[in-house]
Amino acid sequence: MKVLVVGGGGREHALVWKLAQSPVVSEVYAAPGNAGTASIGTNVAIEVDDVEGLLAFAVSNGIGLTVVGPEAPLVLGLVDRFQERSLRVFGPTAASARLEGSKAFAKATMRRFGVPTADYGEFDDPEAARAFIRRLGAPLVVKADGLAAGKGVVIARRVEDALAAVDDMMVAGAFGEAGRRVVVEEFLEGEEASFLAFCDGKTVVPMASSQDHKAVFDADQGPNTGGMGAYSPAPVVTAEIHREAMERVMIPMVDGMARAGTPYVGVLYAGLMIRDGALKVLEFNCRFGDPECQPIVMRMKGDLVPVLEACLDGRLDEVRLEWDPRAAVCVVLASEGYPGAYPKGLEIQGLEAASSLPEVAVFHAGTRRGEGGRVLTSGGRVLGVTALGAGVAEAIDRAYEAVAKIRWPGMHCRSDIGRKALGRAVEATDG
Repeated sequence: MKVLVVGGGGREHALVWKLAQSPVVSEVYAAPGNAGTASIGTNVAIEVDDVEGLLAFAVSNGIGLTVVGPEAPLVLGLVDRFQERSLRVFGPTAASARLEGSKAFAKATMRRFGVPTADYGEFDDPEAARAFIRRLGAPLVVKADGLAAGKGVVIARRVEDALAAVDDMMVAGAFGEAGRRVVVEEFLEGEEASFLAFCDGKTVVPMASSQDHKAVFDADQGPNTGGMGAYSPAPVVTAEIHREAMERVMIPMVDGMARAGTPYVGVLYAGLMIRDGALKVLEFNCRFGDPECQPIVMRMKGDLVPVLEACLDGRLDEVRLEWDPRAAVCVVLASEGYPGAYPKGLEIQGLEAASSLPEVAVFHAGTRRGEGGRVLTSGGRVLGVTALGAGVAEAIDRAYEAVAKIRWPGMHCRSDIGRKALGRAVEATDG
């Protein structure tokens, strides 16, 4: 079988890496891919938002399965177009992907199906948003309604900061159309976790628990990013939290979407805030997380292809996932200036030395091949150095040992990925 992975980040390299191990896969393509995917399969120079170009490639090359990595093509309706041509494609339709494409829609859907979440208001008028903020008081959260690459969220500790965020999004147009409407919601205290599950429209099969680190600097300081690292399992997701996430969040959402005539097929990702043994949903994503995907696929035993096909065929109730009992940690290496402006075209050194370490995989994100086979930076998040260990502490040590071997001018990363898990007893949180 020929497989096409849509995307060019660390998540997509991890998916290509995992899918290429399947005995039923003969060729793997990545569109547009990166230097890492090119070392495993074949890169195709088609951007993720070129739905018709991707469709034409899949038809002309006999692609047996397409796996969509990022959210943008899902929201644009790639799955719908592929289904119209009877092509097998893994991911939700545009109607279902609105859970990520519109935060206002997601909040309204959660309220409709009784899923616990923060109180909120949605606004397309800046003055109405300002009035709500002044009435609610700080701290609170201001979110661009549409897709903003994980950066359209401002945690405002002061009313002035929230008002500035509204001006930035709605008046100055910092996120374009994505910020013309905003969601303002109460600030939730606690610890975040990522809860991902495979769905076939009626059955929900959870993946191993994980935790992302969104802030750019240590101790969760600085602006949000697409993700500076992740680890799995996440001890904050206790057996009780796992049960609550399934019974109060995942199953009600999938059942509700089916009743609404938009059955959810693909990966459903709930961002949870956990405090004092209770949870609320921060947001939904409609695909594998990045960088959560990297440690999750490192721990996933067996062949991924039958799991994806079971989702497409409505047979997910037959699937039993198995997980490596070891922990995995992913440390993201970023370009100088990220999440703001950053340089490109810098040569990366030490990749071979890092990749040769035992139980380590270096997943590429913002990379490309230059002259003479050199690997160059081409994005903000450049690499995801991922390692397995007997526990989180050992996985952390291995990941940072590999990080120390990689360098390019201005490279930076957080030094505390996974530290929250240390000292906690790990419970059975793997499904």
